[in-house]
Amino acid sequence: MSVDPMAYETQFFGFTPQTCMLRVYIAFQDYLFEMMLVVEGVMLKKLDGIPGCKISPSQIRKCTEKFLLFMKEHFDKLFAKMEEVLLQLVLNIPKNVLLPEDRVQEQYPYSKEEFQALQDELQQLQQQCRAEAAAEQALRAELEEQKVVKAELEKVLRCFDGLENICREHGAGNFKESFALLTQSIKKLQDVLKDIEEKSKKMKQHD
Repeated sequence: MSVDPMAYETQFFGFTPQTCMLRVYIAFQDYLFEMMLVVEGVMLKKLDGIPGCKISPSQIRKCTEKFLLFMKEHFDKLFAKMEEVLLQLVLNIPKNVLLPEDRVQEQYPYSKEEFQALQDELQQLQQQCRAEAAAEQALRAELEEQKVVKAELEKVLRCFDGLENICREHGAGNFKESFALLTQSIKKLQDVLKDIEEKSKKMKQHD
């Protein structure tokens, strides 16, 4: 059996030529074994009809096995020659033949160095794609956070709008001015409360 990988032939046929030859060999060998069994059966029937025949079935089996061994040895020699011819002339693609799917390599030939450069460039592009995908994911996450913050700010603005409407309903003109006045009033109340607490402490100390 040939040890040549015959990769180009495998690409064209869809199977290795060696595998094809092996299957043909097994098929011929099985047919040879079956033929020997048929011959043995015919001989047993013929000898059984001859009166006084002293040849036993075991002797016939030994003769059949010897003949089968003889046939197999000659078959192997003939098949080796047939295999060589078929692999060279039938299942072989000449070196000057280019398959249709490989015509592009003839139009755009490249060396090993150029192929390696393309591989390196492809790897860099893949890394850039992964980096851009990660950056896009980070931007999406930031965008989601901004949406949450925007929603909270809208709630605060609606709250201020509600306060401004309340101020207008109660006669206050400008919400900002009202808010400033309210802040001043709260501060005055805090000062008064603090003064009361200090006077209360002094009275307790006096008592």
